[in-house]
Amino acid sequence: MHRTRPTLESVALRAGVSRATASRVVNGSTRVGEDARAAVQRAVRELGYVPNQAARSLVTQRTDSFALVLPEEPGRVFSDDQFFPGVVRGVSGRLEEADKQLVLMMARSPAGRDRIERFALARHVDGVMVASVHGADPLPAALARVGIPVVSNERLLGPVSLPYVGVDNAGGAAAAVRHLVRSGRTRIATVAGPQDMVAGIDRLAGYRAALEEARLPARVAVGDFTRESGAAAMRGLLREEPTLDAVFAASDLMAVGVLRALRQAGRRVPEDVAVVGFDDIETARYTEPPLTTVRQPITRLGRRLAEQLLRLAAGERIEPSLVLPTELVLRESA
Repeated sequence: MHRTRPTLESVALRAGVSRATASRVVNGSTRVGEDARAAVQRAVRELGYVPNQAARSLVTQRTDSFALVLPEEPGRVFSDDQFFPGVVRGVSGRLEEADKQLVLMMARSPAGRDRIERFALARHVDGVMVASVHGADPLPAALARVGIPVVSNERLLGPVSLPYVGVDNAGGAAAAVRHLVRSGRTRIATVAGPQDMVAGIDRLAGYRAALEEARLPARVAVGDFTRESGAAAMRGLLREEPTLDAVFAASDLMAVGVLRALRQAGRRVPEDVAVVGFDDIETARYTEPPLTTVRQPITRLGRRLAEQLLRLAAGERIEPSLVLPTELVLRESA
């Protein structure tokens, strides 16, 4: 037998209050006495009442949904790069605790960015997080200009400044290189990340700063945070400087490619060439040899990103930047 869906009126009748009072309780208003609030909440549980989200949004001007925008191709997001699922896990976990919904969106093309901008401008979400931003992407600033709360993973490149949550990329890279210097390595190369991304720029800066401290020359190749680019960059470095004795790769996936290229070239790790990565993804523990790397707190990064956006959307003043610490994890590759 079909059961009629409980209505707000039936909740009010069961609770012995007016419809307006029941509505205020359901929509989270604080302007309700404790006895009335408890009665309405009890009636909601007993009747199995579920608010009409569309109607509720009209009243509260909130959707209880938040977007995580990744300006990447789907093939990159759903790859073996564990940064993306780690961030999503952190964001979704924190939003679930707050009883909010995550909307995951990807856009690498201008058309994709326009689509996301229209979606957000239509107020289908209460705020937007952006991660893995390339260059001076116009989307975050465009959303913020019309009053949509926006928090970024890492600072934005270009003239616009928005709240962000990042990690100590430069400090982590410098710590990796200092470790290589202390272990007696003197011909230290890097496979840097993309130079249109803050992570790539800052990790290269940290590498250069540590080499300048040690009065050692820099040897730089650039990849795109994939293992294929790491292998290709390492082959190029070996052609240019066959006597390299250490490599700092700006991501663990690129370090996996570096290890493969060194093995194919007959170089032993760490006896001939020491290798350090960045991220400390699960794969780092299972390379041969296990990878020394800089750990960034990826899941915690996602949680803090969501926390800052929840606070901003609630009208709170938030810190303009949060920079999480990194940690050098010593294993057998260096």
